[in-house]
Amino acid sequence: MRVGLDATPLLGRPTGVGRYVSGLLGGLAALPDPPELVLTAFTVRNASDLAALAGRAGAASARVSTRRAPARALRAAWQRTSLPPVELLVGRVDVFHGTNFVLPPARHAAGVVTVHDLTYERYPDLVSVASRRYRDMVPRALQRARVVLTPSRAVADELTEHYRLDQGRAVASGLGVDQAWFDALPLAPADLAALGLPERYVLFVGNQEPRKNLAALLAAHAALRADEAHTPPLVLVGPPGWGEDVAASPSVVIAGYLDDDVLRRVVAGAACLAYPSRYEGFGLPPLEALACGTPVVVSDLPVLREVLGEHAAYAPAGNVNDLAHALRRVLIGTTDPSPGRAWAARWTWRRCAEITMDAYRAAREADGGGPRTPG
Repeated sequence: MRVGLDATPLLGRPTGVGRYVSGLLGGLAALPDPPELVLTAFTVRNASDLAALAGRAGAASARVSTRRAPARALRAAWQRTSLPPVELLVGRVDVFHGTNFVLPPARHAAGVVTVHDLTYERYPDLVSVASRRYRDMVPRALQRARVVLTPSRAVADELTEHYRLDQGRAVASGLGVDQAWFDALPLAPADLAALGLPERYVLFVGNQEPRKNLAALLAAHAALRADEAHTPPLVLVGPPGWGEDVAASPSVVIAGYLDDDVLRRVVAGAACLAYPSRYEGFGLPPLEALACGTPVVVSDLPVLREVLGEHAAYAPAGNVNDLAHALRRVLIGTTDPSPGRAWAARWTWRRCAEITMDAYRAAREADGGGPRTPG
C-alpha cells in the first residue's frame, strides 16, 4: 500500500504533533509489512530537511516528494475549493494521511485525518489565531476523511458528540513512549549548573501558552514556597509560546527549549513534573516522566486519567490550593516508580502504527456507502 503523509510537523522545533509524526513514522517503518510512505510538507520553508528528519525517526526508506507549494496559498485554496488535489504534491497514493487537523482534497486517494484535540472549539480563547482556523478546516477534513484518528478515547468521544459523527468512526490510536525515556539518567550537578538549573527542582514541560495554565502552577508553587521555604525552584522547559509573560526569578528558572537527549535527563532528575493544563488531547510529557521514574502532578481531566491511570497525583484544573497540596504530597512522599514505568511501557509507537495501518486499510477498502472504521 502506498501512503502519502503530511510530514510538515517534523520541520522546525517539533512539539507535540511533531513528536507524534516522528513516532508514527518509526512505528510504521518497523511493521512486518510496512506501507510505502511518500512524505510531503505543506510549505516551502525548510522542506529540504524532510529526508534527514524521516531517517532520524527510523523511516529512512520513506520517499520524500520534491513538489512544493506555499502554505498560505494551499490553505486558502483548500478552505474554498477542492483544488489542488493532494496527488499534485505526492503523486499517486492509495491513502493520504493528514496528520495535523487538515486533510487536503484528493482525486482518488482515500483520506485519513488525525484530529489531536478540540481546543479551538471548546476553548477558543486559549488558542492562537492560526489555530482558530481549525473551526473551518476540521469540518472539511471530516467530510473528506473515511477514518478519523485521535490520540485518545476522550478526544474521539468529543469529536463524535460535537460533530455528530457515526458511532465508532473516530478511532483512538494512542501515542507512544520512546525507549530512550526508560533509559534516561539524571544529569550530574555540574551539568545542571552548566544549564543554569538547580540540583532539585519541580519541572514543567510544554509550550508556554494559556491552555497549559502556567498561572495556576506559578501561584501554587509560590504559595507552597511561602509555607515551606525548602520547596525546590520551578523550572520551565519549552518554547516561549504566546499569551503569557512569565518572568524568571530566584524561584522560577526559564530553561527554554532543550534538545531531546538533554530534556530526557532533565525530566529524569526532577523531584516531580507538574502538568496543570486546562485541556489536553493526550498528555505525553507526564507519561514520559513516568517512564523515567519521575512522579507527576496533573490536572484532573478525563484524558489524563485515561493516559496516566492511577500513577499520577491529580488536582482540579485551575484550583491553586489543591494543586499546591498535590505538589506538597508528592515532594514529601517516597513512591516506588516501578508501577508507573510499567504503565508507561504499555504505550508504544508500534501499537499506534498498528492501529493507524488498520485505519489505512479500512479507508482504502471503504466504498461509497460511507466511512468504515478498523475492526
